[in-house]
Amino acid sequence: MMLMEIGQAMWGTAAHAVDAIALAPTPGAPPETINTNAILEFFGTKIVPILLAVLGVIFIGRASKGEVSRVLTSSAIAIIGIAFVLGAGALFIFGGQLVKLIFPGQ
Repeated sequence: MMLMEIGQAMWGTAAHAVDAIALAPTPGAPPETINTNAILEFFGTKIVPILLAVLGVIFIGRASKGEVSRVLTSSAIAIIGIAFVLGAGALFIFGGQLVKLIFPGQ
């Protein structure tokens, strides 16, 4: 009796697996590549100037209230952040040149 119950349970599970495989969607065409250069250009020409303008307005507003020390601290933090971003870009370019030097066929 027990063997019959195990066989029925296995048959039901196998039937469910076959149904799931039969109804599975077929893979479509591979996705198109993303134009990352256009995205970076958009951020560089549209978003960054707006953010810098907002920072400028905040700094001018604080300076007019007499919070010059906070303005200087925020300005220093912003300059250090810009330096980090520029340094990362420089290291990216340097790394690319280093790879081309080590692997000339690439």
